[in-house]
Amino acid sequence: MPPDHFSQVAATILPEPVDELADEYDDVVGDRDRFLWQWIYTLFPSFTLSCVSSEHAETVRAQKTILTMFVTLLDDLAEVGHDRETFEEACQIPYRSETVNLDRDGVDADQLRFIQRVWGAFERGIEDAPRRDEYKDIFDCDLRQTLTAIDYSCVVNDHVEMANIAGIEHYDPHNMLMFPYADIDLMYSPAFDAADLAALRSVIWELQRMARIGNWTTTWERELREGDYTAGPVVYALENGFVSSDDLDPDDEDAIARVTTTIEENDIEDRFIAEWHRRYDAVTNREERTESVDIESLVDGMRTVLAYQLAARGLK
Repeated sequence: MPPDHFSQVAATILPEPVDELADEYDDVVGDRDRFLWQWIYTLFPSFTLSCVSSEHAETVRAQKTILTMFVTLLDDLAEVGHDRETFEEACQIPYRSETVNLDRDGVDADQLRFIQRVWGAFERGIEDAPRRDEYKDIFDCDLRQTLTAIDYSCVVNDHVEMANIAGIEHYDPHNMLMFPYADIDLMYSPAFDAADLAALRSVIWELQRMARIGNWTTTWERELREGDYTAGPVVYALENGFVSSDDLDPDDEDAIARVTTTIEENDIEDRFIAEWHRRYDAVTNREERTESVDIESLVDGMRTVLAYQLAARGLK
């Protein structure tokens, strides 16, 4: 990461309750460096909808950071910890909190309680959003897609032979939370015209795919070592015969090193970066017109997102 960007992120002071939750995360979980929460908090203004009321800008930023922590916790349970029991209970928290079973066999009760506290902080934070009631059902639907994406990745890791590009391109982008982030923005956008919603969401479909490409190309090496094989470059290598599922053993450092070298030597990562630029060019040439939100600035912000993703490689 360029020194000025790294210094900016590292010096970021997280607001309450994000800072408090980050401290508790370190105590209860500790898998991720605090840099991740600082990084995403710093990045949010680059792709926040222009219609968000200025008086609510900091609240929106904090709420989206808390939501990121919630989803990261679930994602790591499923894809890193391979803890399906705790993951399944945690998925109920936003929708059927009363059914969560802390005493279920195999459940990490301490981590599940922390996830409940993170979600509670998120829900309390959006209670007074001016248009919460109007967009909450859309948010709930979009968040379900994110949880489904995590579940799909978990199944793929258990059955690597099913991995294919079509599948991860369909499911995996939802893990980037672009739609739930936008829903939160809209809850705090009194001047947004609902007539612009279809056009906005049409563009977000493309931006979410671009965000996922940027994430894939900067996290696949770490995920490979963790036993997570759902990143685009890894799936591409599998589907096109560069590597086989027999090569994927996180406990065999030599095998993982060979897979990594194969992906690098065949410029597979570059294929995805080229795809990102193709999609960016295509979305900038679309003809959607909106009156109450600046789609062009949202699309332009994705260049900053990619730059920060590339710069933070190995740091989050």
